[in-house]
Amino acid sequence: MTGSVRLLFFAGSSRAGSFNKKLARLGAMIAEANGIHATLADLGDYPMPIYNGDLERAEGQPENAYKFKALMEAHTGIFIASPEYNASITPLLKNTIDWVSHVRDGDAPAGDVYKTRVFALGSASPGGMGGLRSLTTVRQVLELGLGALVLPDQFAVPRANDAFGEDGHLKNKDSQENFKALIQKLARAAHVLHG
Repeated sequence: MTGSVRLLFFAGSSRAGSFNKKLARLGAMIAEANGIHATLADLGDYPMPIYNGDLERAEGQPENAYKFKALMEAHTGIFIASPEYNASITPLLKNTIDWVSHVRDGDAPAGDVYKTRVFALGSASPGGMGGLRSLTTVRQVLELGLGALVLPDQFAVPRANDAFGEDGHLKNKDSQENFKALIQKLARAAHVLHG
């Protein structure tokens, strides 16, 4: 199964100390440890202006939107670690999703990359709910807005400021195993979708 499966991991934050970047990094580590090809990306490496229809008409989509779409296309499954900003999605993550949804390559319709990949969601937060409220918005954007296949299972890390060990793994072994199970489920779903 693992030969054809390639998983992309990224967080909806570019902050150096982001708990969600730690979660995305851990997901990639778990995938690699289980023989699944994994790529860890940082949205900070793909800066884009705030989406604006007038700007798009005048200048087209930014080069980094094309680059990030190409990165998504190179993978069969995608894990997004979403921080929670005021019970919702981060502007950085929403802006990236929006710009990529407008990129057209050849005859392919805009947004096609979302309909041809499997997604899994997770979050980490210092709060007691672990950022779960942001995942409702991310799921709505991906499923309702873009027609994406998002696994029903999702993962949250509450009290994230004390959840990660020095090795990058979760201190709570049950949580670590639950996250591993989600990554494995994403890999299996990606394999089924892409053969």
